[in-house]
Amino acid sequence: MRTFEGLGAVPPGFGPSVVTIGKFDGVHTGHRAVIDRVHDIAAAEDLRSVVVTFDRNPLELLAPEKCPDSLVSVRQKLELLGSTGVDATLLLPFDRALASVPATEFVERVLVDALHAKAVLVGADFRYGARGAGDVDLLVDLGATFGFRVEVVDDVRPESGRRVSSTWIRELLAEGDVRHATELLGHAPTVSGIVVHGAKRGRGLGFPTANLSPESEGLIPADGVYAGWLTDAGTRYPAAISVGDNPTFEGVPKKQVEAYVLDRDLDLYDHVVDVEFVERLRGMVAFTNIPDLVETMRGDVDQARAVLVD
Repeated sequence: MRTFEGLGAVPPGFGPSVVTIGKFDGVHTGHRAVIDRVHDIAAAEDLRSVVVTFDRNPLELLAPEKCPDSLVSVRQKLELLGSTGVDATLLLPFDRALASVPATEFVERVLVDALHAKAVLVGADFRYGARGAGDVDLLVDLGATFGFRVEVVDDVRPESGRRVSSTWIRELLAEGDVRHATELLGHAPTVSGIVVHGAKRGRGLGFPTANLSPESEGLIPADGVYAGWLTDAGTRYPAAISVGDNPTFEGVPKKQVEAYVLDRDLDLYDHVVDVEFVERLRGMVAFTNIPDLVETMRGDVDQARAVLVD
């Protein structure tokens, strides 16, 4: 996948293309259904497949008090989009200049002049341009003027009937329901970050953990203990993962992610690793004595092994 960071990075003469536009936070199954349709059109009509997205949630600039936490970082989003097989992603910096571009000018500059779009796929609630003035009806009219057609893609709705959305996935992660979140995402919720030195309490108890930096990427699920995977330099290891402030000990930072690689003692300090969450094993508990904590941790490891390996 080629990544164009800003309109100026799109080479002259690029296209013709079939384009979809959106935030693509999490690149979940709803997004992938749209991208699948993009691929179908691209193959049938010999077009480039293109995703247009932004370097942040527009609400971060326009209404920060209403802006939710992102499911993934920009880097993670681009990696996930690359995994879908699209030809290119145009990453637009959402700044005051872009926010003030009128809807018609946005279409001309992005879809017509830069990408030479022949087909544009959007959701029914798609809005664009200054103050969100552009809607699907205007886009259809502009397509008739500039020579592209517009296709509105239906929402993906599982058996529950609820539309797959980043909002729903955030709710599931806040509840620790990573298994259901994985079904909606089409991939496991993942936190990426550099392994830093901790208090080494886990090592002293016989469970050396990789502690992720607080500046990690990706939305961290609810406090608790999880079965999951740690990936370092392309190698994937089964792990028991703790999320939270560790109520048994004082002075532990909030929302700390610690991963114990099953039956291995690896030197991971300063490595950038991915931690995937597969299943929540239990909530966070405060223990009154160390022996009870160690016994419970052994049970956590056995459960994680049963989920991941057995």
